Amino acid sequence: MVLATSTLVVFIGFILSVCIGIIIIPILRKIKANQSLSIYLERTHNSKHGTPTMGGLIFIIPTLIITLLMIIFGKIRISYNFIVLIFTFISYATIGFIDDFLIVVKHNNKGLSVNQKFFLQLIVSVIFFYLFMKGGNEPLLWIHSLGIKYKLGFFYGIVILFILVACSNAVNITDGLDGLACGLSIISFICISIIAWNTGWLDGYRDIALFGFILVGCLFGFLLFNSHPAKVFMGDTGSLCLGGTLACMCILTRCELLLVIIGIVFVLETVTCLLQVGYFKLTRKRLFPITPIHHTFERFYNEEDVVHIFWLIGIVGALISIIFGVFL
Repeated sequence: MVLATSTLVVFIGFILSVCIGIIIIPILRKIKANQSLSIYLERTHNSKHGTPTMGGLIFIIPTLIITLLMIIFGKIRISYNFIVLIFTFISYATIGFIDDFLIVVKHNNKGLSVNQKFFLQLIVSVIFFYLFMKGGNEPLLWIHSLGIKYKLGFFYGIVILFILVACSNAVNITDGLDGLACGLSIISFICISIIAWNTGWLDGYRDIALFGFILVGCLFGFLLFNSHPAKVFMGDTGSLCLGGTLACMCILTRCELLLVIIGIVFVLETVTCLLQVGYFKLTRKRLFPITPIHHTFERFYNEEDVVHIFWLIGIVGALISIIFGVFL
């Protein structure tokens, strides 16, 4: 029953997102919702110039539609934890949409400022923490495999803020090659959904897992348009939404530490960017030819090969995470 239900929502999500993509992409082209390329990538990614952004709507809209239908037909029960998940999904999608919209209006890569983004994410994390505690959850760091629980009190609110901000921006950084962030997100959400379906102690665990599989199906549909050569980019609308939602599901299932392995490529992309900045400030030299690190790999492999290599790394991380998250 579990496998049948998951397969059904994945299939429905795929079909609906493909249909919505066929409608939305021409609209994005018509309004010229194009994202400008970095000056460092104009030579290697010149063919991508003019590709519309804000494509995250292609998987966000059908995910919400299918979720609503599942609630109406009694297949998904609304719990506090599920409310937290939906709130996070919509909130981060909204922040990303505002950022993309400003970029489209201004016709440059400057949308929301770093401070504006952080302030909006701070508001989201505060509400998240309130709903999280209201649902009867404890503010603790729980290491399942070792049977260790650390009570953090209100400091856990800071931990939540860090995880949400870090994960959302990590996916955003990774979204630089056709299909890269989308494929890795599919892998990560399949992983965390399987883990969620095996957390019987969590109120609403089946509903959270089902939502994850709905999103996976919609992401498969988006990948049809986002794989090389991409006909649309997900933009901040999609990347911030995916990162925030992945972090949320890991927090709810008490897999905060496991998130490092579940999203291993996202972590590597972010860490190398931080190392590049820090090293440059200290030495005025570059540690890597260019970051995010996937662009360095492009100097040795073609774009599609880089994406496939990173997907394989993501799959290995997901398999290890499932072992720890389900069996240990």
